[in-house]
Formats: sequence, structure tokens, C-alpha cells
Amino acid sequence: MEDESATNSHDSICPICLGPLTQESYLDHCLHRFCFNCILRWTNIVSSKHQTPPSSVKCPLCKTDNFSIIYGLDGTSFQRHYINTNLQDCFVLSKAHRYRLQCYYTQQGFLEDIFNVSLYWKSRKYNQPNNWLQTWLTREIQALTQEEDVDIIVHHISGVVKPLWTSKEQKLHTKEPEKKQEEFMMSVSEAARPFLGARTDRFVYEIQLFLASGLNIEAYDAVYIQRLGWSSPGENTEVSQNELIDRTTVIPYLYIFDDDSDGNE
Repeated sequence: MEDESATNSHDSICPICLGPLTQESYLDHCLHRFCFNCILRWTNIVSSKHQTPPSSVKCPLCKTDNFSIIYGLDGTSFQRHYINTNLQDCFVLSKAHRYRLQCYYTQQGFLEDIFNVSLYWKSRKYNQPNNWLQTWLTREIQALTQEEDVDIIVHHISGVVKPLWTSKEQKLHTKEPEKKQEEFMMSVSEAARPFLGARTDRFVYEIQLFLASGLNIEAYDAVYIQRLGWSSPGENTEVSQNELIDRTTVIPYLYIFDDDSDGNE
């Protein structure tokens, strides 16, 4: 019974966003299941790599060619979305976006010896504004949602973070750092969860890690990438994408940024 329960729990997870299936959908040939928005974005991104939009796309799990996405099943009918219908609206992830997305599949805490989040709060360094946070948040949210226009989301989350640096109460140190961190994590989590779903908790950690670093984006990326043993997202390299993935400590269910995932020879 326990094995069956575990299997059912695993089957209810979308292989792309790693969260519960939302608006459950199927690829028409292999019948693998995904959130409708997740598989729609994935097929658009893959298809955008072709000079001539293809009529089919390979499943990210089994590589079977599929021609449409089946969704809206109600027991008597369903809806069908054909590949490339909305390709012109697709946002293609840059190398920097793909690098950040892949970071979410690495082991949490491996940079704590360099950017100590606990010390950041205990030493009250959160009183010091980070001038690069807005740009970092934009890139982060774009990577996680795979959407270009994320200004509203960024503004929403920034509204939770900025009181760290503007509150009179904060500058008077009237709250214990541990209490302030707890409130910060809860507030950011509540603000981000409607948009980030299952990746919210890791996002809350990552934003603290960036703030604790006190670095600009370029310097932060350099440290992150060096520790992981990756190449810079802006550099050309002979290291294959699969080799890069093998150096991480946690392997995701799906590499939506894999250069070979579109089936090009």
C-alpha cells in the first residue's frame, strides 16, 4: 500500500515545474503528463530553435514525436493545442537564464561557507541596501516562470524586501535578527508562491544568498559558477551540456534547457 501511495504521489508531479499538476495535459502520442502551461512553454521554446517551425516536437521525457497537447479532459470531451500555434509569443531563455534555472537543481547550502546567510541576519547586514536586487530578481523570475514580462511579479516581491532598508523600526534594531529573518522568509514566500509554486522555498533561500553575498550580479555569478565547476553562461565552451549537468549534486527530472532537446541533428 505504501509503494502504491508513493507511486501515485510521484505521478501527480509535473516533470517540468516539479510541482503538483495544474490543468493536467498530455502529449498526444506518448501520453506523458504535464501542467498545460509548462509543456506549452517547453514546446514553444524548443520549436523556436528551428528556422522553420516544425509540426511536431519530441517529448522531453521519452523523445517521442508529438503533434499536439491534449488538455481540458472532462470525461466526455477534450481540447487540443497544436504545436507552434502561439510560437510568436514565446520567450526564449538566454544562457544566463538557463544557468540560473539549473542552479535550482543543485544542493542547497553548498555556498554557506562563502555567503553565510545566518551571519547576514545575525550581524544585521540586512540594513544595507542591495542596489542590484531589482535586476537579479527580474532575471530570476524570468528563468523560473519562463516569461519575459515579469515586472508585476518583481514589483510585488520587491515591495516585501524594500522595508528591510526603509523601516524606522528596523534601523532602531527593535527586533531580534532571527525574528526578522523568519518574518522575511514568510513574507517573501507568500508573495512568490502564487507565481513560483513548488520552487518558492528554494527561491526564498536564493534571494537570501544573493543578499548575503553583498555582490553585484556578475561577481555573484562568478563565485556561484566557480564553486559548481561550471563555465560562465556567457562563454563558449567545449564542455557538453550533459557534462555540466553531471557536475551538480542533484539531477532534475527534466533538462528543459538542454540544447539537444529539440531533436536537432
